[in-house]
Amino acid sequence: MSHILISAAHKSSGKTTITIGLCAALAARDFIVQPFKKGPDYIDPLWLGQAANRPCCNLDFYTMNPAEIKNSVMQYSQGADINIIEGNKGLYDGMDLEGSNSNAALAQLLDIPVVLVLDTKGMTRGIAPLILGYQDFDKKIYIAGIILNKVGGERHENKLRAAIEYYTDIPVIGAVRRDARLAIEERHLGLIPSNEDHHAQTKINTIAEIITAQVELEQLLDIAAEAKHSLFFDHAKPIHKLQKEKSVKIGVIRDAAFGFYYHNDLEALEFAGAELIFIDALHDSCLPSVDALFIGGGFPEAKMDILSHNNSLKKDIRGAIEQDMPVYAECGGLIYLSRQLTWHGKTCKMVGALPFDTVIEARPQGRGYVIIQETGHGLWPLLNSKGQTTEFSAHEFHYSKAINLPTKLTYAYKVLRGQGLDGQYDGIVYKNTLASYVHLHDVENNRWTQRFVEFICQKKGS
Repeated sequence: MSHILISAAHKSSGKTTITIGLCAALAARDFIVQPFKKGPDYIDPLWLGQAANRPCCNLDFYTMNPAEIKNSVMQYSQGADINIIEGNKGLYDGMDLEGSNSNAALAQLLDIPVVLVLDTKGMTRGIAPLILGYQDFDKKIYIAGIILNKVGGERHENKLRAAIEYYTDIPVIGAVRRDARLAIEERHLGLIPSNEDHHAQTKINTIAEIITAQVELEQLLDIAAEAKHSLFFDHAKPIHKLQKEKSVKIGVIRDAAFGFYYHNDLEALEFAGAELIFIDALHDSCLPSVDALFIGGGFPEAKMDILSHNNSLKKDIRGAIEQDMPVYAECGGLIYLSRQLTWHGKTCKMVGALPFDTVIEARPQGRGYVIIQETGHGLWPLLNSKGQTTEFSAHEFHYSKAINLPTKLTYAYKVLRGQGLDGQYDGIVYKNTLASYVHLHDVENNRWTQRFVEFICQKKGS
């Protein structure tokens, strides 16, 4: 097993595109590639997973403890030839002054080499002090290679390589030229998700061809192989989950409008005893026979016309909610269950099960990590077995906001850090439905999937 972390000097350096290309290029050479993404991200993992032909998993210091991160890497890398971890933001960027949750901290925790992607636009000799600074800032971090990105041409590349070779001892393992074919369209939350892009595989194949031609893949593999022994001689132990017999059916709305799901959360639902039935809210005309619904985040605004006109499915969902079916909805799912959605001056009717409207604003209404405290009025058993309200970490990222909220609502969460619905509360509870802007991650300190399945079983048996 080999391991490598792809990071950058700063965000928007093109490391996601390059990591997509590396995953696809190695997969095309019959390597079994396991991709990972640092941080609470749904969109990049969709692209990385499709490129590698293997689901991408998230590693997040804010919601996971260090041992859990190690264990997750070991669990999901079983059977793989190489782990490729894409960082978020810059190598040393983080939420605290010590950098305890930075990409560098992850590299140190896993004892793996770093390949640094550098945006070279407008740079020549100045690339050298930048690299030296990153190299000297933390001697415990092994920057094993450089991939130059957005290179202007052969003359530009030669100047960059000469400066790096003269002043540093870090090898350049690739120089990727500026190329419109590498661009992936973006919108307000980042890249257009691959589940929305009908040409995603063609785009991935093109990126892989460019990366294969402009990055020394053998050199990258040699660097990754340097770490092949380190992780597995640590004290971390792979997680072996015992899968329960299927006791409930959960409908999961997953399509071009709703695609924000953590792979390990869906897997955890199955291990907890759920059979997942995937539903396409854009094309399926009726609700299948299920015991509960899970509606994740996504971009319902991009498909609002189609969602609005699928009246038969909306009616089925609204009826199921009124008949007390357990439903859990996050962000985009919350929007879908509202009365109506307004974006760019246009309003479309949604499911109408929850008593408020939603509107997409030009700027983020909630962004980043949150700390949530259970109010005791939620649907599921409290995290604390003694019946005490408990705090836990999660994240939110939404340009939408709920408006025309009634004064009397039941909330599952009190927001201690973040925005939620109104800066104070999140998690609207209506009958057996819980809808919130907060995205949960099934981790050791919040096994929400197990609690959800237990709640469904309870209601199914009552």
